[in-house]
Amino acid sequence: MFLETINKENDIKKIRKEDYDKLAEEIREFLIEKISMCGGHLASNLGVVELTMALHLSLDLPNDKIVWDVGHQSYTHKILTGRKDEFNKLRAYGGVSGFPKRRESECDAFDTGHSSTSVSAALGIVTGYGLSGNDGTVVAVIGDGALTGGMAFEALNNASNINRNFIIVLNDNHMSISENVGGLSSYLTGIRTDEKYNDIKAGVVKSLNSIPVVGEKLVSNIRKTKDSIKQLVVPGMLFENMGIVYLGPVDGHNITQMVKVFREAKSLDKAVLIHVITKKGKGYKPAEKHPSRFHGTGPFDKETGRSIVPKTKESYTDVFSNAIVEAAGKHDNIVAVSAAMPDGTGLTSFSKEFPERFFDVGIAEQHAVTFAAGLAVSGYRPFVAIYSSFLQRAYDQILHDVCIQDLPIVFAIDRAGLVGGDGETHQGIFDISYLRTIPNMSICAPKNKWELEDMISYASYSSGPIAIRYPRDVAWTGLEEYREPIKYGKAEVIYDEKDILLFAEGNMVKSACKVRDVLKERGYFVSLVNARFIKPFDEELICEMSRRHSLIVTLEDNVLNGGFGEGVTRFVENNCKESDVLNIGVPNIYVEHGSLKDIRKESHLDTETIVERIVDKMERRANV
Repeated sequence: MFLETINKENDIKKIRKEDYDKLAEEIREFLIEKISMCGGHLASNLGVVELTMALHLSLDLPNDKIVWDVGHQSYTHKILTGRKDEFNKLRAYGGVSGFPKRRESECDAFDTGHSSTSVSAALGIVTGYGLSGNDGTVVAVIGDGALTGGMAFEALNNASNINRNFIIVLNDNHMSISENVGGLSSYLTGIRTDEKYNDIKAGVVKSLNSIPVVGEKLVSNIRKTKDSIKQLVVPGMLFENMGIVYLGPVDGHNITQMVKVFREAKSLDKAVLIHVITKKGKGYKPAEKHPSRFHGTGPFDKETGRSIVPKTKESYTDVFSNAIVEAAGKHDNIVAVSAAMPDGTGLTSFSKEFPERFFDVGIAEQHAVTFAAGLAVSGYRPFVAIYSSFLQRAYDQILHDVCIQDLPIVFAIDRAGLVGGDGETHQGIFDISYLRTIPNMSICAPKNKWELEDMISYASYSSGPIAIRYPRDVAWTGLEEYREPIKYGKAEVIYDEKDILLFAEGNMVKSACKVRDVLKERGYFVSLVNARFIKPFDEELICEMSRRHSLIVTLEDNVLNGGFGEGVTRFVENNCKESDVLNIGVPNIYVEHGSLKDIRKESHLDTETIVERIVDKMERRANV
């Protein structure tokens, strides 16, 4: 096997050209085998096998650098830099990350996880190289979906001014997670499908190459000039007009062709964009047919592509999906906005039911929020559905364009709290902190399936901006009998006793029930209150209950800094000093990848650790 000879960076250069395709086949088999067992990003990685091989053949790592946009397509890069033996613990706690990590290898140039960042980061690296006298090559690999992000265009605008070699590889597979939308997608489609352009270009190149001795040199010189072949056929190319040399389209599964183009690009002392056409899921029929399904997947049967994980029960995303369709049927002014993730956020059903009221703006969270603000001032009630860790990219727009104007926009924050295998860049543990400080913003979180339904219904006619946060999890069906009507800023008393008050938000109500059971077994009297509203929380109830509870314990799946518990503590200290407050939440750290069970324990949010902290606090109070 050729893959067995790859044990560190640059080992691929020992492989003969005639064996490149065999190595690519082995890598695909390896990826399918490993990801079928442990889950991960499959389709995107299968699509860039040859592209990654060509980059590694053309570069000298680690001095040369590759910055992967998003980074979930870096598995082949990890294999070629000596980490294939670690794939048995891919995305597991303590194992290899599914994204580039500088602490894993010197060959990982930049930690990534969110889209549209690679050109900026790589431009910074190449500029730093210029300052230090390093002549290494720096490459940014960005997908056509990520190129819709505004940050990418800011970086391209800046890159046009650089006077040293800088390579941008545009990996064009016509997909982000869902299908791409918008003018840029149409523009790139036009380039890659323009038969006139491709036929004429191929004919001219073939004719010139046939000229003895000087033909190949003529082709090379023409490509280097401003008035290149493509400019004669397709004038006004977007990238060329920005001052960036455009090469392509290139077959992203032809290694020899790509190596040749990379060699040509390295010879230019300016920014060069190489447009590479790839197929997401390449080489595995189920992933080719259903690239979105295999973007991020759990374990599956590699022969059939079918999941081997038992079918999960209804998720919170499913509940939201059904609830917003129901609400939109009652309210004609409800519209829905997605940032390239209608499937992941549960808006696909809405888009089919109300196509004229659904808007997918592409990977552009900032634009999504301000676009929604425009809809709101026009009399509509937008539901903006975005993952917690992605919404933080639009902080300024939420503050400036939405909350200052007190617009009735509903932020459906999916993947709030700990999310598992995707790691630091995807854990939704900061949204309470970054939203709680904004005037006019209300934040609520449901304890279970039915409360999420009720909150969607409530938000359909509430005033001002409101955020509803819910986890990446099966929708809990516990405490079904507790379903009081939603009232603004009011909590819900589940159990009313004395001594210890568990004041929990959202998904932590389920954890609080388990904690309460253990504390009861130990002889404590324990009340449980479902906060419902994180901002504003129920101050009146807290003051009233503080008179018969010596300890108030806040529970949240957010970092402690700036979180729910911090707000409760400040209020109690200033207004109801009868009680002590203990904050339970995620430590102020970046939480690594791993199973939810493992990272909850690592974050001190497992039942045993919470109970011991409460008991310790009560015992210390008793000994004072």
